[in-house]
Amino acid sequence: MSNFNPSRRRFVKGAVIAGVSVYLAPLHSKAYAALFEEKILQSPQWDAKNKRVRFRIDGKAKVMGQKVFARDIRARDMPHWPQKQAHAFILRVTQADRVYSGLDLSLLGDDLQPDQMVTADVLARDGLAFPTFYGEDMLLPEGKTPAYLGQAVAILVYQDFAKFRFAKNALKFKDGVVRYGEKTGPLERDPWGTFRFVRVGGETAYEDDTFSSLKDMPVFPVGMRKHLPVWPEGREGGKLDEQGMFYAGEMADELKMPPPGWLVMSRRFTTQSVDTSALEPDNANGWYDAASQTLHMVVPTQSPQEVADEMPRMMAKGHRTVKTLILHPCYTVGYGSKDHYNFPYYGAVAAMYGDGAPVRLANDRFEQFQSSLKRHAFDMNYDIAVNRETGMLQSFHAALTADGGGRSNFTPSVVMVGATAAQSIYYFPKSDLSAVGLASRALDAGSARGYGTLQSMAATEMMMDELAAELKLDPIAFRLRNVLKSGMKNTQGAIPAGAIRADEVLEKAAVHPLWTERHKRKADFESQNPGKRYGVGFGCVQKDFGTGAETSFARVEVSENGQISLWHSGAEMGTGMSTSQSVLCAEWLGKPAEQAHFSITDWSVLPVETSGDPYIMSQEEQDKLQTNPRWSPSYCSPSSASNSAYYFSHSTREAARLIFDHGLWPAAMAIWQTGIGGGQAAPYIVRKEDARWVDGGLTANGMQILSLETLAKKAYEMKGLTGATVHVFNRWQWAEADFTLNNTRQRVPVDGMSVREGAGEYQTLNRDAVYYPPTQRNNASVTYYSAVGTLAEIAVEIATGKVELLTHHSIMECGNLIVPELVSGQLQGGLAMGIGHALHEYLPLYEDGPGNGTWNFNRYHLPRASDVAVWKQTSDILPALSETDPPKGMAEVVMIPVVAALVNAIAHATGHRFRDLPVRAENIREVLQ
Repeated sequence: MSNFNPSRRRFVKGAVIAGVSVYLAPLHSKAYAALFEEKILQSPQWDAKNKRVRFRIDGKAKVMGQKVFARDIRARDMPHWPQKQAHAFILRVTQADRVYSGLDLSLLGDDLQPDQMVTADVLARDGLAFPTFYGEDMLLPEGKTPAYLGQAVAILVYQDFAKFRFAKNALKFKDGVVRYGEKTGPLERDPWGTFRFVRVGGETAYEDDTFSSLKDMPVFPVGMRKHLPVWPEGREGGKLDEQGMFYAGEMADELKMPPPGWLVMSRRFTTQSVDTSALEPDNANGWYDAASQTLHMVVPTQSPQEVADEMPRMMAKGHRTVKTLILHPCYTVGYGSKDHYNFPYYGAVAAMYGDGAPVRLANDRFEQFQSSLKRHAFDMNYDIAVNRETGMLQSFHAALTADGGGRSNFTPSVVMVGATAAQSIYYFPKSDLSAVGLASRALDAGSARGYGTLQSMAATEMMMDELAAELKLDPIAFRLRNVLKSGMKNTQGAIPAGAIRADEVLEKAAVHPLWTERHKRKADFESQNPGKRYGVGFGCVQKDFGTGAETSFARVEVSENGQISLWHSGAEMGTGMSTSQSVLCAEWLGKPAEQAHFSITDWSVLPVETSGDPYIMSQEEQDKLQTNPRWSPSYCSPSSASNSAYYFSHSTREAARLIFDHGLWPAAMAIWQTGIGGGQAAPYIVRKEDARWVDGGLTANGMQILSLETLAKKAYEMKGLTGATVHVFNRWQWAEADFTLNNTRQRVPVDGMSVREGAGEYQTLNRDAVYYPPTQRNNASVTYYSAVGTLAEIAVEIATGKVELLTHHSIMECGNLIVPELVSGQLQGGLAMGIGHALHEYLPLYEDGPGNGTWNFNRYHLPRASDVAVWKQTSDILPALSETDPPKGMAEVVMIPVVAALVNAIAHATGHRFRDLPVRAENIREVLQ
């Protein structure tokens, strides 16, 4: 493993899981060889003087349409695979209130019957079971009521493409193919997840809480009645959960009969189900080689480690022996839709019935709408109290219900995050926030961008405008009175990490011409444009990034000639993470990595063991487990939760820092102190903190500039550190550990380390001690935040209700930027998604929705360039407080404030406040006519 082949042209063994040998296998096709090694992906050109990268690694491929995805790969592209490609498709139910009674394939006649048909009976016969995360009946057995619309009943496999295509067309949209029996009504089940967070603060925003989730505990139901939660009985001085309900009861009574001078506003908000609309529909291509008992899989995924862990366990249960899994994880576009999604496992099942041929299973757009993960539809009831005289918020009660659909997926954590984010940028002295994730017959809802906070915070922002109007206060001035500031506590009782700068975002928005001139602009516009109404709206939110159990691996190496290589566990899903992680190496090594490889699942160079659940384990359990020097609370995170800029960067940065501290810096001192290469014998005091990478190499306090090639050569001679692999863990605080390096014990913010000296082999270092964040920090739920505010200027056509977005301006705070152009791209893309959520995108949840198989982009309005003011949008990014500020995750938060800004702008234009999303033209037309 120490001589990891930089060309990626050979298989690399990973681990043995459930008796199956798992290999990471970079694609060897001509297409992928070109993608990674010849033409399409290029090392970023580094401008050392300005410390900027000239273009993203995949930039040329993206603009020229040359980027290769898993969907593009066929059997002929894979050396050693049979060249004949078989194909498969899935049949799904379109009703979920009747018993499934089997299939009628008579439309296919004798000529178009499948070569293999995989049903629940076949899976049971052959012992194949999907991972438990995905629940029961991944293929529905006859005689059962479907759990949800679009539930799969059979996979049809064809050896001949023409037969496949004709058969698929013959069955598409035909009602009689899937047969139904007696009417049972939809299944009724308990919620997928239920949470409650109660907080009563101290006398001031900075004093100890009377009760809070972090200080005490969240409140959980004691049972279910009619599939709804039953909460503990409130009791003063009782058990912790009873105390929480006692304070919740006091808050409820106070909101019903408020003190004199309080304004209590109660509002209901709803949001729609949204298709995640990944540009690459779900797909997989797999080949089961019966002779060698090897399963080869080409899959797009945000979570390659999950697939590498679960697929061998799945195959190990089957009666057909799989001794080896060779997994080809690929670049993809996900934004949540390919994180812990079930399609790779359907692809694996199809491959097992290919009769020796590789089987391609790939959704068309109708199938993608019918089966892909959706954004949760939310129903929210908010009660907010404010002191009329001071304009200060007093109390917040929220009851959120999310439709999780037919499978749990990430619904429990989505509703939890939605509830904990509902406070948005505000400080509430008291709060009671509950969330329920319902099980329904709708399609699965998963980790769509925004992760519940889009729904809950947009509602809060709409309500802030309405409260300000009732109090006759400027909406931004009202926000500034109540903004959460550094040192204040969130609704879980946790103090957010670092400086909170939402107030700076508000202050900049308050003086922007779009805001200060909005009344004059409205009068001028409407006088010049009869038949149209003008409005300006504002929204500002701060969103957490991360999950509370973030982990990653990174491996950085410097060759003897000064070439930098990076391997990372994170998956590129369109955010530009591959470019930014490469660029991060420049901070400590002077330039970006020339070679960078992602979605790496083989980390045998640094063995890490994990057990238990990092979110629910007790402190006692953690203390016991961490005595194993190879143990960590979690193994590897998928690319999600805006985690690349901060969490993934941490592992990359720490690996590069180790090479600098223990390889390049000692080499530099050795050269400077001996005068090698024409330098001086260190005439100045030279300290590591004086080191600076400049154009040409490394210098410090006036010393000779040394190129990386010179430093690397010396480091190899001295047997200094030339390669480092690290594992990191974060539970709203970085784990740290003591390691002995160069006979010196030092504490570093990693929990696993393997190092290479000179040209030697990697050696895994046992930690001397480890310091994991206490498990109580799980109750904080979130502590890392990025803030964004957006102003939106619109015109509404009275006759049609159509909203024209004239321009929008965003103000963002996200720490130091790694690649500013990538930040700009994420901001613009997120704004477009938020605009779609606010004004256009809508999917009915049930029988007339995508589960019936008839939905496509002809019925679903994704925002286009003409909808998003693409050439008129502007933005400001707050400068970091210092050059040492970390970058913050911001890929999700950028889509949220524009939702509230647009709805608030519509209220300014029409005088009507909408509380149900999306606000479509027909909704506006109804109130204007």
